[in-house]
Amino acid sequence: MTEHLPARLGLSQQFDCSYLADRQEQLLVILDHSCYNPSKFEQLLALGFRRSGDQIYRPHCPACSACKSVRVLAQEFLPTKSQKRKLNKAKKTFRVKYSDQQHPEYFPLYSKYITERHQDGSMFPPDQSQFDSFILCHWLPITFIELWDQNKLVAVAVTDCMHNAISAIYSFFDPDYEHYSVGTIMILEQIKFAKHYEKEFVYLGYQIDECAKMRYKTQFLPAQNRVAEQWLAI
Repeated sequence: MTEHLPARLGLSQQFDCSYLADRQEQLLVILDHSCYNPSKFEQLLALGFRRSGDQIYRPHCPACSACKSVRVLAQEFLPTKSQKRKLNKAKKTFRVKYSDQQHPEYFPLYSKYITERHQDGSMFPPDQSQFDSFILCHWLPITFIELWDQNKLVAVAVTDCMHNAISAIYSFFDPDYEHYSVGTIMILEQIKFAKHYEKEFVYLGYQIDECAKMRYKTQFLPAQNRVAEQWLAI
């Protein structure tokens, strides 16, 4: 199957990869403004693209192909026994809320998450303007899936919404609640959201087998990887 890419594309400079220490990363960036709407973006998701802030991109590294897009078949998904146990444990403590706008509680929670868990990453030290430019988008509806422990915000999953799919942009949570497997819970909540609104796919971004912290995305099945311009079952 031949890809139908927009006519106007840009290629970033090479820079240190955020996930594999010995690699250089390069990005293919969409420059065609007609692509910056939910319908066209959904088509680009199926071609392996993502968004960061208002920009649409995908990896285009000359010497590496480690990043593989992954999407869950939402309507066919069934949680494993382990995932069911985590959900049941969470139900006793948390409640889930949806919001279509960012709230002031988000950045302090994000700041704590980055500071305690990702000091070795490109997002440290946390910064409000960097957070906004990464999370928010002016041309696409976003749903913020929130996890609350009574009156305390515990986690947020930033979720892009299209006609037939949702895309998991980023999740952050209070590290004090890590023993609840909050990262897993938030993906399960996104899949639940997709099921409820009859979406076919939940795009989870890029799976990188060589990076331990990126292997978790294969735990939500059935799912597909995009390999050699085709979506294949994991």
